[in-house]
Amino acid sequence: MRLQKLELLLLLTVTGVCTAQNDITLSVFTVTSKSMTVQWNDPADASYYKITATPKNFPSQPVFAQFSGNTVMGSVNSLAPNTIYTMQVEAMDNDLNVIRSAETEEITAPDVPSIEHVYSKTSESITVEFTEVWGATSYVLRAESPSGDFFYETRVMTSPGTVMHLEPYTEYVLSVMSVNAGGRSQPSYPAKARTVVTTLQMITSSPSNGSIHVTWPPVEHGVLYTLCIIQEGSSDRVKLNTSDTAVTFDDLEPGTKYFIKGNAWDSEGRAGDDATVSQITRPGSPFVFRVEVIPGRGPRISVDWMAVKGAISYHAQTSNNLSCTTGVPHCDFSPAECGQTHTVTVQAYNAAGPSSPSPPAKFITYPCPPENVWVEEPTPGNCSVVWDDVPLKDRYMVFIKRDDGHENQCNTTKPTCHFFCMCGYTYLTSVYPYNQAGASLLTQVYNYTTVPCCPKDVTIKLASTDTLEIEWSPVRGADLFETTAAETNNTIHCNDTAPMCALSDLRCNTQYSVMVTPCSELRGCNRTCTQHTHSTAPCTPEIHNMTQVSNSTYRVHIITPNSHNTNYTITATRRATGATSRATRSNDKRMCHSNPCELTQLDCGSTYDVTAVASSPVGKSLPGFSKTLETGPCCPTSVNVTQVTQAMTNVTWSSGTGARSYIASLTSPRGSAKCHTQDTDCLMGCITCGTSYSVLLEAISSTGHKTECKYHGFSSSACCPTGVRLYRKDINSLRVYWHSLGPQKYNHTVELYGTGANYTCMAAAGSMFCDIQEGQCGDVYTVMAAPVGQNGVKVHFCKSRNYSVPCPGSQAGMIISRGRRSVS
Repeated sequence: MRLQKLELLLLLTVTGVCTAQNDITLSVFTVTSKSMTVQWNDPADASYYKITATPKNFPSQPVFAQFSGNTVMGSVNSLAPNTIYTMQVEAMDNDLNVIRSAETEEITAPDVPSIEHVYSKTSESITVEFTEVWGATSYVLRAESPSGDFFYETRVMTSPGTVMHLEPYTEYVLSVMSVNAGGRSQPSYPAKARTVVTTLQMITSSPSNGSIHVTWPPVEHGVLYTLCIIQEGSSDRVKLNTSDTAVTFDDLEPGTKYFIKGNAWDSEGRAGDDATVSQITRPGSPFVFRVEVIPGRGPRISVDWMAVKGAISYHAQTSNNLSCTTGVPHCDFSPAECGQTHTVTVQAYNAAGPSSPSPPAKFITYPCPPENVWVEEPTPGNCSVVWDDVPLKDRYMVFIKRDDGHENQCNTTKPTCHFFCMCGYTYLTSVYPYNQAGASLLTQVYNYTTVPCCPKDVTIKLASTDTLEIEWSPVRGADLFETTAAETNNTIHCNDTAPMCALSDLRCNTQYSVMVTPCSELRGCNRTCTQHTHSTAPCTPEIHNMTQVSNSTYRVHIITPNSHNTNYTITATRRATGATSRATRSNDKRMCHSNPCELTQLDCGSTYDVTAVASSPVGKSLPGFSKTLETGPCCPTSVNVTQVTQAMTNVTWSSGTGARSYIASLTSPRGSAKCHTQDTDCLMGCITCGTSYSVLLEAISSTGHKTECKYHGFSSSACCPTGVRLYRKDINSLRVYWHSLGPQKYNHTVELYGTGANYTCMAAAGSMFCDIQEGQCGDVYTVMAAPVGQNGVKVHFCKSRNYSVPCPGSQAGMIISRGRRSVS
């Protein structure tokens, strides 16, 4: 059905549509081999429509058909197959006059083919042989069930064609249609055919290495079965017919692959689908030709057999339940038990199953080692290796190896072997029984040790303050060593095999006598060895007190519990930066007894951890408990004193490390000023002008440590003059007069600022007036008189005063002040 819809869509797409005058349209709806159906669309009314089909490529009589005015589709018959026609529609009125028309072109379908033969080769297909017609580009095969409930079409290019997807042993009605660009022809005369029966579902197996058994479920509508067996690589075949559903093929070759082809026959004598399966026969039994016991660290039994045709793997089994599966004709069994007699069989495997077991092959293992072996030494130097006799042995090989590499051997049939032994040595003895399978390789090695010798090259060194580490050269025959000290009541500190020991938790500054005793498990300990002496480290000193000598020097007193040849090191470590200052003293200089130890060049404003360590030729003590030493805070690096007024100064300074507060002092014979603050500046009054002050600053830490800091002195400014008066001296001259409080050793400068002019004059030291030539009278002046320091700088905080200066004649010689004095 999908194919029909596709062809119809193709015809509707390819068909051209022509439009004539007055907008009448014409299109081809469908074609067959001898007819063509068109449809038209006329927007206006017409009484009749005439359809004319005219061959395009050869002269022939046109064929036409006429229809009433209410018709929109019509067919023209009696056309030639595979021919291009010009199709015309004419709209006519009641008088059969043509009022409008349209035309188009289309080709008719090819001629109808005929079925010559139909047959079924498989259970799901039927093949159709048909006559091919001129002009056909393809053909459509149609299969239908007689009842009409099944319909299927397929496209083929030539004859014969095959319809697929059918049901087994089912009857179908078949027809064929030719196809070209115009469409498809009418179906051919139908033919009936039935599909053949389905294939055999064969199940094969190989019961033995010379037979194959085949079974299958009964095939529906099958009345007879044909099977044919062919050996791989051979052209010989065996064929048989049966109505049963099981067959056994005998007398086949072992381990050989066979192909079995089978099909069913229906009651009409037609063969169904072919089915082919493959099956391999079971392999033949292997032949074991070698069984050998292989020596080594892990003794094993090696088995070899002849390879078998068609075998994929082999399984070997011993009578003591050892097994091995392999893909090669060889197998190793591990472990091989000693002193036994067993058999081994082998089976070959492939996809069909196992072969029959091979004939059993017998083998004998190597003898077991003796269970009890010991060494007897009735007299020193006269030793014998003795053991229990073992079965299945032919002889014994005895190996006696001394721990320095010297070796003796015995080859004997008796369970004993004599040899010469020396004290201080360990002898390794081993006994190997032999038989035809080889030597016992699992024998144990037995040790025998003579009396051990004393250690040599004993060295004692200090491992830590209360621990002595003892080392010595290894000695012959010693299994372990006991280490004791007379000062600890001969308590065993070490009982070890290593040639070293550590005596710990000892008293400091004490000499110990150490004894190293070698021991043997069999012969006991040798307690005739020499003692060795060594001292422990000095005891830990204790800091008694610490006193300050100067800002950067502190004296430390310690308690010294050690001998006279002990030195002491006092270490002060600053917490913040880890900077360290060290002082080392010895008892010869009495630096740790009556004389103290001085730590110098300590940083100000820092906290130190002070510890003491004692040292002697033996070693160093543990550091004593540390004590905290806090130095005084650092002095500020700079101090600046600035005079704000004649009686008030501002003192500023940089921050001092470790200081939390400060006391600033200005001191002179004429008076002092002081302030206490946490800031780095201070405003102080009570300053006397023209006075030299000493500058002191005391830095105080958070814990109360104080540091006195001295700086360059400060001189207050010269005193400002008092009683400043302005007089008119004559018509054009003014005089400024004042009193000086301090010593008259400073020059004075006088400045007059008027509304009309400004004037300046300078008075020498000791003078208390200054004259000024006035340019114009009757002005108001601001008068400023101030001393000039030795550095040429005028004192800037002296007060000014305003005066109104009248012209001569108003008040002779007197000038009236017009305002209060003000700060400049």
